[in-house]
Amino acid sequence: MNIVVLEELKAYIEPLTPDEHDALERSLLAEGCRDALVLWGDILVDGHNRHGICQKHGLPFQTVQNPRFTSMEDVHLWMIDQHLGRRSLSDFQRGVLALRKREIVAERRSRAKVRTDKATEPVTDAPSGDAPWEGDTPAAALAAVLEPKPLQSREDIARAARLSSSQVGMIEKIQKQAAPEVVAAVRAGDLSLNAAAVVATLPEEEQRAAALAGKDELKQAAKRVRESRRKPRDEAEAPDETRETGTDAPASDEVAALRQRVAQLEAENAELRLQVQSLSAQLV
Repeated sequence: MNIVVLEELKAYIEPLTPDEHDALERSLLAEGCRDALVLWGDILVDGHNRHGICQKHGLPFQTVQNPRFTSMEDVHLWMIDQHLGRRSLSDFQRGVLALRKREIVAERRSRAKVRTDKATEPVTDAPSGDAPWEGDTPAAALAAVLEPKPLQSREDIARAARLSSSQVGMIEKIQKQAAPEVVAAVRAGDLSLNAAAVVATLPEEEQRAAALAGKDELKQAAKRVRESRRKPRDEAEAPDETRETGTDAPASDEVAALRQRVAQLEAENAELRLQVQSLSAQLV
């Protein structure tokens, strides 16, 4: 059987580590390929690693067709849902898949809405007996937009990817602003989501330079950005005497002298009150 392997579908699959690939290869050699490969026609949808190993060693395998696939978008959505359920994916990988699903579903619903609107428009010049739409009925078009449920909000995406809303926000920032080298570091696990989102705020040239210097420099770059953000805030929250004197710490000597002067004045006031009371008693 001629099985077609498409690179666009392989892109949905994170490559196995050498240890993981060796373990899968040993399992297939010992027990055979027990799980059927999923196909859409002659296109391989699920089982790329198993297919490659079976081809390498001439091992037999079974295939199964998924009858629900009607388009490549169906294949993409099915693969995304399959991968979102796997624990081996990182937070970043799950977030990227959920965001991709949002885009696909939004595009499908938009197209279906256009078809529905056109189908319900009155047609006055259509030949007698001809339907005013080609192959699509309003019911069919509406059915196309009902499932899958759209991921409209950041919270929807977070639930689908088992992440927090803030993590989804970081992933969106990384996708939009991070240099490819920074994205690669996140995918490899060399940089956390938080640090990558911070580094992504730097000019692209600085991001690339930090990435080329290694993961330690990327972490240092994130630290420097955080510190630069913290410094203005600390200065804004500093006591009034700090800002007025322009120093980094209050003028402790001046404060101590002022406190001592206040204490002296309070003592003098107390002595004066006693004198007034004594004079009052004499006059009586």
